[in-house]
Amino acid sequence: MTTPHRIPRRFGRLGVLGAALTALVVAGTATRATAGPETPKTPPVPSLTWSDCQGGFECANADVPLDYREPQGRTITLAVVRKKAADSTKRKGTLFMQPGGPGNSGVDFVRNNYADLPAALRDSFDVFGYDVRGVGRSSALTCFDDARYTQAVTQAKGVPGPDAYGPALQQAAEFDQACQDNAGELLPYIGTEYVARDIDLLRQALGEQQLTYYGRSFGSYIGTVYAAMFPKRVRALTLDGAYDPDHYANRPYAYDRPQYLALDGAMGRFLDWCAADQATCGFGDGDPRGAFEKLKADLDADPVPTANGGRANGYTLVYRLMFNINEGKVIWPSFGEALRKAQLRDNTSFLLRPPSPASFDFLGPNVAVECVDRDYPRDLRRLKRNVTANAKAAPLLGPAMAYGPPTYDHQHATACVQWTGERVSRYDGSYRAKGSAPILVLGTTGDPDTPYQDAVALSRQLDNASLLTFEAEGHTAFGRSACATDAVIAYLVDLKVPAKGKTCADETQPPSSTPKVAPPGTTLNELRNGVDERVERVGAVR
Repeated sequence: MTTPHRIPRRFGRLGVLGAALTALVVAGTATRATAGPETPKTPPVPSLTWSDCQGGFECANADVPLDYREPQGRTITLAVVRKKAADSTKRKGTLFMQPGGPGNSGVDFVRNNYADLPAALRDSFDVFGYDVRGVGRSSALTCFDDARYTQAVTQAKGVPGPDAYGPALQQAAEFDQACQDNAGELLPYIGTEYVARDIDLLRQALGEQQLTYYGRSFGSYIGTVYAAMFPKRVRALTLDGAYDPDHYANRPYAYDRPQYLALDGAMGRFLDWCAADQATCGFGDGDPRGAFEKLKADLDADPVPTANGGRANGYTLVYRLMFNINEGKVIWPSFGEALRKAQLRDNTSFLLRPPSPASFDFLGPNVAVECVDRDYPRDLRRLKRNVTANAKAAPLLGPAMAYGPPTYDHQHATACVQWTGERVSRYDGSYRAKGSAPILVLGTTGDPDTPYQDAVALSRQLDNASLLTFEAEGHTAFGRSACATDAVIAYLVDLKVPAKGKTCADETQPPSSTPKVAPPGTTLNELRNGVDERVERVGAVR
């Protein structure tokens, strides 16, 4: 038997590959050799030694196989956290909580959202989270370092010029090379199949016969893969802000296009509201769309100095809007105020905060995981057609995303088409999850991040799923809709599935005047899928 040993917290540099850009595209990408939920040898179940880590939380480390093809071999250490059920007489087990991303810390997700969870969930479950491999405290990977990322986002434009595609392609190739140089030893093993296998080992380590799970956004894809691999081990899975898993993994251009349209659609609906309620919005002087286009160009031409010595341009504006628009209508008046401040070159506007080093901790894994998970056709001509078409179809925010540096979802194609690393941890099986317990899928009709049609598609691909629809703007439903939250509670605690066709329509509407402070459940300052420097929030139940 091979003696297991841990993989280091940070990975040493690999030799520079030295491949030309064309070679990057021509080279093949390996996928995992075996499909199916079981490996020939059973990996050892982690032993969790819990210690107090303040606030009533307990923390531990879990050693799991680095490569599940060698389950007795090298290990990687995952950071885990839990808070025990508040009422031991009502305890039903452990609730796994998985944030979005990829790239968000599950430890921070639990610690920062626990107090806002409904009492019924805190009473009924030990609430559990962990940092997935390559993220946060679990051997965080680095591609671009902070200085290189800062340079990339500073040079990006809100209104890219007609020759933007070539530099975007080159920058993505440089990002891929940086990943190989700085984290190449880890990269083959960060895909979602291995994440699902980790969850199953953690489930066993916690003594749970079956999994109870809430996953939002990318966490919904992780839950989907778990159900597909281990359908009989599902007690209850809530998949909120769901992905179309087949499009995401196997038909990525079919996934990307609706996401561009959803983001631009949400921005367009905000600007339409702004035009209809100028008194509350305060931006645009009767033509918010025209004012927005001019503002992007003005900021590109003359960036605003920031308090920390940085510079905010049109790309900064688009980047902040992309994430904060996930809050829904409740944030619209604050958007109007922040856009007006940006017009006045007031750097206290939360839309004029360039991405920070803590944001880069999220963004690097966000790109790398998706390049391992997703099977982009390795054809530069097809890439250019799709990038160009998406930028044209989503004129408000799309061009900055399409031609910007590798950061969030919309900016992955240029990097992932050129990705050369192994992808042994990519899941490429069926998503049916035949024989599972009922699975609850939530979709929000105006979701700018995970389009509603993805939730519909997932509910149809799963063998046993129930779809709950939240008629609202913004990303995800739990915590933003009392109706949807009650349905999630009933499902997770008592396994009561909502009636077929269940719809919630209780979104908080925009205040009648611009608030002095951020509305409850909003942040106005950092990534919504990683707000407050990489912390994701579920929002206050209203």
